[in-house]
Amino acid sequence: MIEFWLCAGLLLLVALAFLLIPVLRGRKAQAEEDRTALNVSLYQERLQELQGQHEAGALNDEQLQHGRDEAARELLADTEGAGASSRFAALGRTIPLLAALLMPVLGFGLYQHWGAIDELEQARTFAAQPKSIEEMTARLEASVQSNPDSAEGWYFLGRAYMAQERASDAAVAFERAVGVAGREPELLGQWAQALYFAGNKQWNEQMQALTDEALKADPEEVTSLGLLGIAAYEEGRFTAAIGFWERLVAVLPEQDPSRQAIQGGIERARERLGVPTEKAQTPAAAGQLTVKVELAAALQDQVQPSDSVFVFARAASGPPMPLAVKRLTVADLPAQVSLSDSDAMMPQLKISGFEQVQLVARISRSGNATAGEWVGRSQPLASSTAELQQLTIDTADGQAQ
Repeated sequence: MIEFWLCAGLLLLVALAFLLIPVLRGRKAQAEEDRTALNVSLYQERLQELQGQHEAGALNDEQLQHGRDEAARELLADTEGAGASSRFAALGRTIPLLAALLMPVLGFGLYQHWGAIDELEQARTFAAQPKSIEEMTARLEASVQSNPDSAEGWYFLGRAYMAQERASDAAVAFERAVGVAGREPELLGQWAQALYFAGNKQWNEQMQALTDEALKADPEEVTSLGLLGIAAYEEGRFTAAIGFWERLVAVLPEQDPSRQAIQGGIERARERLGVPTEKAQTPAAAGQLTVKVELAAALQDQVQPSDSVFVFARAASGPPMPLAVKRLTVADLPAQVSLSDSDAMMPQLKISGFEQVQLVARISRSGNATAGEWVGRSQPLASSTAELQQLTIDTADGQAQ
């Protein structure tokens, strides 16, 4: 923004120069006018002096007339051209001064009305890669505040809130997205999902209505199918859960990293029903990493069960922002976590998009994913790694490299 205001200031100075140059010339004309008045005064004194010498007999009539003519010629020579410049100054000084005073105020007011300072600032802000989920969320919040009619902005803000387990805020964001873009099936599914987790996984009529509407418009709407399966499983309706999840698996692409997790849910539901199953032995989906996170024994007395634990993958060589993240608590440790492309916060930043990634687990009592008390980091590994990784939180955060 400094560059913008410097350019605007320079242009303003150029415009003021065109207005103030005549005023400066007017000052010169004023000086000429003052000099003319002095010459007239001297001329009058010279006439009085000649008249006195004539009366004293020092000058005769001819000499008196000659002296008067000489003084008149000197006065005319000194005042030649002054009359035109003084008339110009009298007529052209007030308007340039008023214009010079009003131009900055008028220009600022017109730019405030028709300008795009907010859009310019927003473009400059989004040009830089965000360093954390919190920074990206702050940018999205600023974006929807300046442009509340952006359905895309509200959608991605809702996704960011969900990644930070702020389901209530996400529900509000998805509702606003629906209000702007209309009742699109995908938005309805995301809204219902946010409401479900915001309500402590208690199903209600509003969620049912939203998912019904979404699936009526699009029978393959994946968020609604997945959510209905989760809700049915949590309520012990395992047959219904299997039905929803099988519909979901049928519409997902073969390379989708979430297929394996959904298939695992189907197998667990069948086990709960007592149905024999044969788990498919399939390789890990591209862009999916599985890591077991545990806390070093020496730190057991230095943490609290409610402390947040952020487990994320980031590019070994690339943007510092996490590619995928999950949030737990110390009470959940040890825990096995899957990180995949489906957890990506931004479409262009996925685990499968980088050859090597690093796994990080951080304990943060304040709930800040970018800074905390204790951390564990893995060595860089291939993003296609299928083996279970081990990650131990054992180092003070400020000492970790």
